Amino acid sequence: MHHGKPSFADRRRPKNARFGGQKPQPLRVLYEDSDLIAVEKPAHLATVPGRGEQDDLLHRLADQIGIPASGSADPRLRIVHRLDKQTSGVILLAKTGAMHRHLSMQFQQNRVQKEYLAIVLGKPRESEGIIDGDIAPHPSAKDKMAVVRQGKPALTHWRMERKLGPFSLIRCFPKTGRTHQIRVHLFSIGLPLAVDPLYHRPAAGEEEGLMLSHWKRNYRPNAQETERPLIARMTLHAEKLMFTKPDGSTQTIECEPPKDFRATVNQLGRL
Repeated sequence: MHHGKPSFADRRRPKNARFGGQKPQPLRVLYEDSDLIAVEKPAHLATVPGRGEQDDLLHRLADQIGIPASGSADPRLRIVHRLDKQTSGVILLAKTGAMHRHLSMQFQQNRVQKEYLAIVLGKPRESEGIIDGDIAPHPSAKDKMAVVRQGKPALTHWRMERKLGPFSLIRCFPKTGRTHQIRVHLFSIGLPLAVDPLYHRPAAGEEEGLMLSHWKRNYRPNAQETERPLIARMTLHAEKLMFTKPDGSTQTIECEPPKDFRATVNQLGRL
């Protein structure tokens, strides 16, 4: 496939310069055609460049598949939507301006069907439910969002998947796309993510992450090793996306949870 000439900025940047000269792990491609590509975003990888970021998904993928991330000519990689840095899962990128407009419109009109898996602290009374609560920036806490009376409308359907001792595995179907929507909505009904640096911070002096010793009776850590958390990042995974292609056909893309998420579910399931 002819990818056109890279932009001046991309030609000028030495290969792997963003990554300190180290070749990064290749991103796993979940789907690709001439107009779009879907990949698995690892946890801890920013979607786009940010302050102090040496690595990001957009430029890593550009280097991997040989399509520039800047410039005006097609093909060029364009971000359609984002995931929080600590969230893993499916993410879509367009290769052409036309596909970017087509997909962006579906996201803006809430026509993309999304499914997330969340490990939360607590056990819901019902097996499923709907959270209908407007979301806006938190009135006093920087970087946080909150459920308020007069924010932007936000709707999340959820379903209980599995009991995990004092935790639960919840499947979420966000019907809108507000910032931190799933995290804020679950928190608002008393089911915060098991690990969340903003909405469920560890107690003073405690390490961030889910420590098995806090929840398992008679837990005996190995005397030779310091206990490591089961999972040390936000317990949220974007498992599935369903959207419409320009020819009217429906495309579904799925991505199973990564090893840290699966292992945590398995360990908590034994509590």
